[in-house]
Amino acid sequence: MNIISKNEKEKKDYYSGKKRISVYISDEVEKEWHDFIKKNKISSISKLIREGINYYIEEKSSLISQDLSVFTHSLKERFTIIKGNLQLILEKHQKDLNKDVLTIINHLLDEIKQFEERFIFKLEKTDKITADYDILLIEDDLSTIELVTNFFEAKGYTSKGVITGAKGLEELNFNTPKLILLDIILPDVSGFTICKKIKSSEKFSKIPLIYLTAVPGNKVNEKIEETKADGYILKPFDLSDFDFVFQYL
Repeated sequence: MNIISKNEKEKKDYYSGKKRISVYISDEVEKEWHDFIKKNKISSISKLIREGINYYIEEKSSLISQDLSVFTHSLKERFTIIKGNLQLILEKHQKDLNKDVLTIINHLLDEIKQFEERFIFKLEKTDKITADYDILLIEDDLSTIELVTNFFEAKGYTSKGVITGAKGLEELNFNTPKLILLDIILPDVSGFTICKKIKSSEKFSKIPLIYLTAVPGNKVNEKIEETKADGYILKPFDLSDFDFVFQYL
C-alpha cells in the first residue's frame, strides 16, 4: 500500500494543472534577483516570476483597454492641478514676486492653455467622430498626430489619430479608411504585429499600409515582406516624404 504524506499530497495538488516555464538568465541578473528577493522578503525566484507574470498580464490588459477618453481625462486632471497651483501662487504671492518670475508663471499658464486647445480638446472631439475618414493614423506621439492630421487636412483629406494598436484595430470595425499610417513602436503592441493582423484579414488586406517610424530603415526592410506593408516613412521626416502616399488616396 502506497502512503502519501500530507506534504506530498499538497505538493501534488499544487502542481496539478500547472506548466513549467524555463528562464535563462546571466549570473549578474541572478544575483540582482536574489538581492531583490532578500530585500523584499519574497520566498523564491519562482514566486517572483509568478507574481511578475500575473502583474504584467493585469497591467498590460489595463493599458490595452484604455481609450482616448481615459487618456485625455488623465491629462486634464494633471493640468488642472498644475494650473490651479500656479494660479494660487499668483493670487497669494503676486505682490512678492519679481517681474521675471511673474512672466514665467504667466507663460506656463499660456502654454498649458495652448496644449489643451491643440491636443486634449481636439483628441476628445476626434474620438467622438464616427463619420468616415480617409486616413487612420496609429501613432502614440501627440505632436506627430497633430502635424500629420493638419497636413492631410490641408490637402483635402480627413484623418483620425489613435494612440494604441488596440484602438487602431477597434477603429476598423467602424470605418474602412483609404490608407493606414502605422507607427511600429506603440505602448501596447508592436506595429509589425498590427500590420500582420490587418494584412491577414480578408476584409482589410487591400488597405494600403505605410509604416511611420523611428525604427532604422534596414530593420523595417527586414519585415516588409513578412508583414506585407506597402512602404514606410522614417522619422524624422519631411512633409515631402508623404508625396508618394497620395497615389493611394
